[in-house]
Parts: sequence; structure tokens; C-alpha cells
Amino acid sequence: MNIYFCGALALTLSTLAASQQSPVPVEEEPHHHVVLKNDSVVVLRVKLLPGESTLFHTHLHDRVAVDLSDTTITRQKPGEPESAPEATKPGDVAALESNGPYTHLVHNAGNAVFEVLDVELLHRPTKPSGPAAGKVEAENPSARVYKWTLAPGATSAMHTHERPYLIISATPLVLKMTDPEGKSFTHEVQTGDIHWVDAKVTHSLTNEGTTVGQIVEIELK
Repeated sequence: MNIYFCGALALTLSTLAASQQSPVPVEEEPHHHVVLKNDSVVVLRVKLLPGESTLFHTHLHDRVAVDLSDTTITRQKPGEPESAPEATKPGDVAALESNGPYTHLVHNAGNAVFEVLDVELLHRPTKPSGPAAGKVEAENPSARVYKWTLAPGATSAMHTHERPYLIISATPLVLKMTDPEGKSFTHEVQTGDIHWVDAKVTHSLTNEGTTVGQIVEIELK
């Protein structure tokens, strides 16, 4: 049998199998691993090796995606062709609004591992939120996203979170957090480290390391 025909047949069968796969809830998709779950958020860490794809899976809520790797991906909805390739890089954020169940798969079309944190926001606010803590990088009806890109030794503005929030390290860095009285805590954080804070907080962020670092804060509205 012609080798080119065999390759085309295999690709066709693979595409057909994917199109016939019944979607699963996002928490049941094998590449999505729950790293935090509470009454407000579900945080899932996704990892795809080069060439791997997720199953078709369904999101039900507003969500925020924070990329952790430098590669290329495509997306696909059931019954539709794959999207054009899109590049990802650490610290890229997207705040996505839910208008009903959203089903898709993600394919790692690049040569490096694809990793992303998917933050599912379980409740939309019932009353208006207070002022933003800083420059808003992205937002949807459930949350605001702030991104701090800090050179070695750089410090963010002092800012206040009135609402619960999730802090994410998009890159490794030595992070110092300082309150208005000058009390500080220093942590060495790795890519994808997260911390949930359910209290009002006023602080600044300092990069105590030797390379540029990125911190993402997702604050509930």
C-alpha cells in the first residue's frame, strides 16, 4: 500500500475519532489536573507534550488562562476544523467570558511542552465591585487580572486587594511582599506556583532575584 495513502488514512481516522469523542467535563479531562478547589475557584494545571491533544472538554464558567510555556497551540471545536496556530509565552493571560457551555480541544503543535493554568471562576458577583487594585491587564464579569513584570530589584506600586484573589508565579523568581508598615516576607517561587488569599491585603511586590519575573493576580469582582 502506498505510504502516502497510509499516512493520509491514519490522519483521517484520527480526525474522525476525535470528532466522534463525547466531550467530558473539564475536571475529568486527563491532561487537566486540579491543584486548588474551593467555593470560589477551581484551578487546573494543563500539560501537553509536543504533538499531544486534550480530549474535547467543556467549560461552564467564566475563566482566566495563564500561559506558563513558550510553544505553539491550536484549538478545535466539535465539528469544526482546527484553528490557525497561535504562539504562547509565559505570562500571557486571557480572561474568558462564559455565554453557556463551551467545548473544545487543545493541541500542542509546537516543539516544547505546553503548560497553562486554567482558573475556573465559579460565581459571578451579585453587586458592583470596588476600585481596581492597579492597571487591569484583562477582565471578565467574574474577575480582574493584574500582571506585574518586574526586573531584578524592581518593586510594584503599593496596592490593595479588597476582594479574595489568587496570586500566580508565571516565571521563577525570589518574591518579596511588603505591607504599608514595612513588614515583608520573601519566598522563592517556581513557575506555576499559586497562593489563594481570602482577606483584604495591601502590599507591594519586589523581585529579589537576578532575572525578570512575572506575577499574575486574579482578583474576584
